[in-house]
Formats: sequence, C-alpha cells, structure tokens
Amino acid sequence: MMNRRLFGSLAAMAPWAGAQARLDWKTARAKYRRDLFEDYLPFHEKYVVDKQYGGFHCTVTPKGELISPGKTAWYEGRGTWVFSFLYNHFGREQKYLDIAARSLKLVEKTRPQGDEFWPKAMERDGRAASAADSEVYSDLFIAEGMAEFSQAAKDARYWDDAKQIVLKCVRRYDRADYHPAIGQTYLGPQAPRFAGARVLGVWMVLIRATTQMLRMKADAELQKINDRCVDAIVNRHYNPRFQLLNELINHDLSRPRDDYEKFVYAGHAIETLWMLLDEAVRRKDNALFDRTAGMFRRHCEVARDRVYGGLFRNLRNVDTNDWTMDKTLFPHQEALIGSMMMMEQRGDGWAREFYVELDTYTRAHFPMKKLGSPLWQVIGDRMVTPTPDMKRAENYHHPRYLMLNLLAVERMAGR
Repeated sequence: MMNRRLFGSLAAMAPWAGAQARLDWKTARAKYRRDLFEDYLPFHEKYVVDKQYGGFHCTVTPKGELISPGKTAWYEGRGTWVFSFLYNHFGREQKYLDIAARSLKLVEKTRPQGDEFWPKAMERDGRAASAADSEVYSDLFIAEGMAEFSQAAKDARYWDDAKQIVLKCVRRYDRADYHPAIGQTYLGPQAPRFAGARVLGVWMVLIRATTQMLRMKADAELQKINDRCVDAIVNRHYNPRFQLLNELINHDLSRPRDDYEKFVYAGHAIETLWMLLDEAVRRKDNALFDRTAGMFRRHCEVARDRVYGGLFRNLRNVDTNDWTMDKTLFPHQEALIGSMMMMEQRGDGWAREFYVELDTYTRAHFPMKKLGSPLWQVIGDRMVTPTPDMKRAENYHHPRYLMLNLLAVERMAGR
C-alpha cells in the first residue's frame, strides 16, 4: 500500500498541483497594467518604434541595442494591430494612432499587384529587401492591422482594403500548389515537402482576422470564410484517433497517411482554440463554445511538462511522444488567454486552477528582469535558462495577451 503521507508530499511538489486556486482580480489587473504600461510600452516606444521612417525595429537586444535595421511585413502588420488596438481600447492616445499610421504608410511602399504577396523583408525605409512572400501570413497580419486601424481612424476604406487582402489570401491558399514550409520548420529538413497542404496556422490567422472584422461589420463573403475556418478546425484537422488537431492535412481536407498524420503543433492548436472560443462568443453559440473548451483543455493537458512545469509546443510524433524540448513564450500566453475566456464565460473551475498554475510558472520563468530588461524571453531550453543574447523584441503575442487579459480582468472585476 502506498504511504499516504509520502503521496501527499509528492503531490504538493508537482508543478501542476493546485488544491485551491486563488485569483484576486484587482491584483491581476495591477500586474497586467504594470506589464503593459510600465514595461512593454516604454521599452517599445523607446527602442522598437522607428521614429525616423516609421514601423518597428524588432531585432534588438534585451537592453535595446539595435542589431539590424531591417523590417518585415509580418511584424509591421502585427505592430499596426497592437497600436491600433491600444488606441481603440486604452485611452485613445494620439501617439498610438500615429505609430500605427506610420507603419501602414511604410508597408504601402511595397504594396503588391494582383494576387502577389507583400515582400517578407524590407529595408528600414520600406524598400523591398526580398522577393514576394510565398505564404499568406504577412498579408493577413497586414489585413488584421488595417481592419483595427479602420476603427481607430474612423475610415472604412481600410476595412474594405483589409477585406480584399483576406479574399486574395484565400484565393492563393485554395490553389493546389500553395506550398507551406511548416513541415520542414517543425519536423526537420528531412520531412517530405507537402504541396497544397491545409495548415492549421492559416485557418488560425484567417479566423482571427474574420472574427474581428465581422464584429465591426457584417459581410457575407467574410462570413463564408469564417464558416470554412470553423469547419476545418473542429471537423477536418481534428484527429479522432488521439483527439488532437493535426497541423497539416491534405488539400482536400482528408487526413494524410504518412508521418504528418502523427504531427501536432500544440502551440498553434492552443492558440487557434482560444480564437475559436472568441468566435463562439461572437456567434452566441454555446454548443460551439463548450465543444471548443473541451478541445482546448485536452490540448493544454497533453502539452504540459509534468516534470518542470509549463507547456511544450511541438509534438513531432504522437505515437512515440516525440516532443521538441524547448519552451517558447507564446503557447503559455495563448493558454492564459483561453483559460481566462473560460473563466469569464463559464466560471470554469479547471480553467481557474490551470490559469493560476500557468500564470505563476510563466511569470517565474519568462520575464527578463534578472537581466535588467523589461522584455520577456521569447524562447529558451526546457528550463527557460536566461538568454542575454536574445535578438528579438516580441511585438504581438505578448502585448496581445496583456491587453486581452487586462480587458477581461477589468470586466470581471467590475462584476
């Protein structure tokens, strides 16, 4: 018979053990406001925002030294969204609107023709520094930024422009020769190329853009795309064999029969599922919310590092439990957004326990205060060993997490 006293002491040591999760909304609100307004924004306004040409220098050290003046369309679109969202939800300060407007002006210099994508890389002054991108992400982030900016600037032309970019991206994504690189990115260079693959990460960015845009204005074409996203996520990428979302499936939405059938990029899955929770809230669809909440919990539980705490992101092979052993910041923050939604919408007990544990872990491991920096570490080893030579200032996942959860905490504190 197991020694109950020993079992109890071991349970208390486990990083996922939480008997009574306590959450003080006022304290949580103060933390989020400090992180956003005292740490994130002052650093980015001083070191990341390019005051000469506009846009964002994301390749900087934790102390703010510029490593490269180059910029990317991907980070410009994200940054436009962040500062437009700040303007729309946190005081309507003119400086936020100006920062977003200057980023949009910068990317206009390389606006593509027809169904081409933006160049992925840009010089500091906005000139193209690479060929046109081959994937949809840069353009979809620019569209997301434009749509949010349309509300800030009270100019519907930006929303209309964003819609046309989304439609273009879907046309390209629907081509049989659409060629994502994610297989080689997460399974290694030996992974077979997968022309025409449907990618969970693409549905993720599409559903986030369309959910936000449809909140602003009803549109039949965007609603059709949004419906396709929901179906793809919950019915097509969902693999009933192990109850997880495959990252890549065939162009016709059938499951692959090779190693890609065993591949789950848990970081994207967790991120996608909170976005689907938000879409269910927009639709007032309780059944979709509850189904998605169950899937969200499943992915979070599977991704747990049950030895050292936190979440893994990349499950290369479900059957052999072959995980990439690094820890990245974004899955933790996406999981904190989703669990916050489940608390707000359902008062979910599991979500509360999970949130308190993960919030404690994330704040203990990723902030770089011990290195004298207000940044949070983007990637590290399994133990998240401090990385003083980090070369990127995160300009999307981190501020989005801070803003969305701050708004949620303020709504709940107000009750």
